[in-house]
Amino acid sequence: MSVKQDKGDAGYAKELKPRHIGMIAIGGSIGTGLFLGAGGRLAQGGAGLMFAYAICGVFAFLMVRALGELSVRRPSSGAFVSYAREFLGEKGAYITGWLFFLDWSTTVMADITAVALYMHYWAVFMPVPQWLIALIALALVFVLNLMSVKMYGEAEFWFALIKVATIVIFMVVAIGCIIMGTPLQSTDAAGTTMVTNAGIGNIADFGGLLPMGIAPVFALTLGVVYAFGGTEMVGVAAGEAQDEAVKRLPKAINSMIIRIFVFYVGSVILMALVLPYTAYSSNESPFVTFFASLGVPYADTIIQIVVLTAALSSLNAGLYATSRTLRSMAIAGSGPKFAQRMNKNHVPYGGIIITSVLGIFGVVLNAVLPEDAFNIIMNLAGIGIAGTWTMILVTHLAFLKKVKRGQAERPHYRMPGAPFTNYLAIAFFVIVVLSNLTDPSGRWTLALFAIVVVAMVAGWFYVRNRIEGNLMDEILDEDTDEALVEQETSTDHEGELADAELVDAHIESHEE
Repeated sequence: MSVKQDKGDAGYAKELKPRHIGMIAIGGSIGTGLFLGAGGRLAQGGAGLMFAYAICGVFAFLMVRALGELSVRRPSSGAFVSYAREFLGEKGAYITGWLFFLDWSTTVMADITAVALYMHYWAVFMPVPQWLIALIALALVFVLNLMSVKMYGEAEFWFALIKVATIVIFMVVAIGCIIMGTPLQSTDAAGTTMVTNAGIGNIADFGGLLPMGIAPVFALTLGVVYAFGGTEMVGVAAGEAQDEAVKRLPKAINSMIIRIFVFYVGSVILMALVLPYTAYSSNESPFVTFFASLGVPYADTIIQIVVLTAALSSLNAGLYATSRTLRSMAIAGSGPKFAQRMNKNHVPYGGIIITSVLGIFGVVLNAVLPEDAFNIIMNLAGIGIAGTWTMILVTHLAFLKKVKRGQAERPHYRMPGAPFTNYLAIAFFVIVVLSNLTDPSGRWTLALFAIVVVAMVAGWFYVRNRIEGNLMDEILDEDTDEALVEQETSTDHEGELADAELVDAHIESHEE
């Protein structure tokens, strides 16, 4: 069976190299959720947070394997929106696209907030309002995204490399401190300074793995899902990847589970061992907290620069992903027409501008609620992520049904345990979203999401009559693409010959 091509993928430059794809896969799954969010979650849930990261990591891996199977079969910049269009119809594409847009437009807000919080670490930047720093960060990444997809890939490559190097350095130093039982100085939320030896005592002497019970850890699960947001980015990038990079996609995805457990679960375990959970806070990166406790001059400053880079990386990825998704929807008629526009660098600048404008709301939130801005946005983004991942799994189920009917063929690279694992993962993400009911701020988040759902339903009734329903019907097989081009070329050539003959006849009659 021939592989098909979505009309929405026309116009993109396939400039992402294998090293770009590899680092986008890494960088997408390691971002602000770990570098900033892990601190606050440790302070609220204790060392037991490692279980939440491990469980969420398994389900994130299942989701990305389902997406990987669809991406290997047909790489598309529209990614899961395009796949939902193919297997669920335009309504499925609409839901998937707008949930993903909710996810990453709010993530953009969270990331510019994180940048502002990081900059206020240095006293010299304290007089600068949080909202102004957030605005500058947004403008910087906006310009970067407009240049070219190659520029995005290159920036993300180095951003991801810095993030990975930092985590590795942290893990090596932390393991060394634990082995030697190094005394470390920290300050708790009450402002009390304490000196504790790195090791199991920081867990055993501070309430064990679950110092405040299982309920807080359960309630923090949505924040953990947010931390894994971006793992689906590799599916979007596949549509602008060179053929060689697409071939390496399975390898990039397979190594993701290792990265999740090593970088996320490993980091959280080490954080809990080197310092008591009371030493961490939501206003400071846990990596900075640890290196500051070592007393090594400028170590905390260097790490602060690194986590700042991590936030810019996530912001960069947010603008990239939403612009491609919006364009895919705009071509179908379910998104704003402006999102279709591309510049001379083959970059969908319309979608980048729309996301950036929405990012301004994040700037406003930083001006009005600077203390709570990050947590409010993070929870809403978490619901968007859980919703997007659920739709990816539902799309994969619809694909499997077509396979069963003999209307499609599965590639060699497949999601393990499907369709059972699909249903298991979907059930988990539904439970994660509903866990918000156990927390007051979570209930506010669900209330905000309810407003979003109402807006999406109203939006569907507004756009449904203008949606181009034949978009997927006009997808052409790769093996017929060349034939069509040849046909068009020959038609044009014949037309040129006919025109030439008419001109000659006219000249002859004139000469007569």
